[in-house]
Amino acid sequence: MSTIWYECKVKYRKTDDIGSQKVTTEPYLIDAISYTEAEKRINEEMAAYVSEEFKITNIKVANFAEIHPFENADRWFKSKVSLIAFDEESGKERKTNMYLLVQANDVKEAYDNTVVAMKNTMGDYTIPAISESPIMDVFPYFSGEEDDLEKMERFNTLKSSKSELVSAGETADDYIEAEHE
Repeated sequence: MSTIWYECKVKYRKTDDIGSQKVTTEPYLIDAISYTEAEKRINEEMAAYVSEEFKITNIKVANFAEIHPFENADRWFKSKVSLIAFDEESGKERKTNMYLLVQANDVKEAYDNTVVAMKNTMGDYTIPAISESPIMDVFPYFSGEEDDLEKMERFNTLKSSKSELVSAGETADDYIEAEHE
């Protein structure tokens, strides 16, 4: 079963660095099987982070094929990856685009992390575009079973600091895909 990611926009009052409050709307990514579950899960996740009232202003299906958190990175980047296939009937190259959400600190690191994420790809590909995403955080689905708790800890570890796992090409998406099989 393929993972479906929902982009949920949440409006709430946020306190900035100098202590003043302002209303802001921020997008978050939730792994869910329906809009209803996405709404339920974003309410649960945001209740843990926001002490005041918040409002969900929009929920839509995100067009990300894969999510790749990396350690010691604090921003999310949208990487456009073009898979290249040769069409034998027409004799032409065909490109199929997919989008990855990759965690990094800057565009160069996002490019490098995209290459790491694509390391085991059998076919040819190009990376024609990388841009910073407004996504604030990603909340994958874990069922709460003991095996899933280990996966969740590993996912959160990958989101927060860099280790030999990243250099080995291991990402938290490996754990998410295993969860949905």
